[in-house]
Amino acid sequence: MNTRFTKNAKIFDICITAVAGMVSVCVMLYGVAHFGLQEAWPELVLNLFYIACLVMIWMYFFNRMDTQRFNYWCSVAVGITVLLRDILFAPPLVYYALELSCQVLSVALVLLLTYFYARKDWKSYTKRNLWAICVVDMLIASLYNLNIYLEPTNEYTTYMLTEIWIRPTITYGLVACFVTEVDH
Repeated sequence: MNTRFTKNAKIFDICITAVAGMVSVCVMLYGVAHFGLQEAWPELVLNLFYIACLVMIWMYFFNRMDTQRFNYWCSVAVGITVLLRDILFAPPLVYYALELSCQVLSVALVLLLTYFYARKDWKSYTKRNLWAICVVDMLIASLYNLNIYLEPTNEYTTYMLTEIWIRPTITYGLVACFVTEVDH
């Protein structure tokens, strides 16, 4: 099979992202089965968007999807997950400052996705622009992670820690794809 990327480091980045994303999604699907659909249905909805992103990464990797479609649909899928999980149905956090920080960063992430990924001249992005998206998403995940450590642990803790880091893993894969495209 012919792949889009030729450098072994880039192939490794994309493969690690896809494998880590799939393992995380499988853990979350197990969590949905374990806790029941009535209690964990929001995770199932989010996982559908995460699976769509992972499928698109693989399609892009194997030259089955052009850059414009990959750009648009992955941006939409990640933007929807940010909107649903972090803005519209944001979980209550221990401290108001953490909650406010997460919501401000989530709005910033949606704006970054809209600004950088929705433009037609996507090859004009600098690597710094692209990494800003991944860094903001990792900051959001880190704040949620901190919140989990401040709360008492329960049976949901392991699943929450897994769910928090799925999207930053996927945004890392998206950025890795686009950083490669910028080089061409």
